[in-house]
Amino acid sequence: MPRVFTVSDSVFIEAGPAEVYRQLSQPARMGRWSPENLGATVRGGEQAARVGLVFDGHNRRGAFRWTTRCTVTAAEQDRLFRFRVHAIGLRRPTLRAAIATWEYRLTPADSGTEVTETWTDDRRSWPDPVANLFDRVVTRGLPFADFQRRNIRTTLRNLKTALESPDGAQG
Repeated sequence: MPRVFTVSDSVFIEAGPAEVYRQLSQPARMGRWSPENLGATVRGGEQAARVGLVFDGHNRRGAFRWTTRCTVTAAEQDRLFRFRVHAIGLRRPTLRAAIATWEYRLTPADSGTEVTETWTDDRRSWPDPVANLFDRVVTRGLPFADFQRRNIRTTLRNLKTALESPDGAQG
């Protein structure tokens, strides 16, 4: 079965693009919304998003924990935040490989912002049967695209809830 390399979903959030971008473009905050990410450590302690910013994402799926190394590839104020995941490891991301790209595109709409989250599988060199087997093991039976589609839906729902609550945009 051929792999699906890109999945995305969108949500309307009653908050302006500047506020949504301010939240999404700080990798340490992702753990507030993601069902899998626990946040990030920004190398050098830098917090402002910029192309080239490197951070380590801390992740959990069940009892399993791992760390990824990521680099911001797009940081367009109030419009676009994108990063690629290019290393992975248990405590430190020591295995270098093209893994995935995550993108958050913001579009002004009515009284808020349409947020589109996209995941792209960058493991293009993996043969489909190997990737499919690996994916089904680490997702407990799902193709990775389906697993990520579910994660994206959860992240967007949590982001919407947080930013639309009276104190959700604090911090």
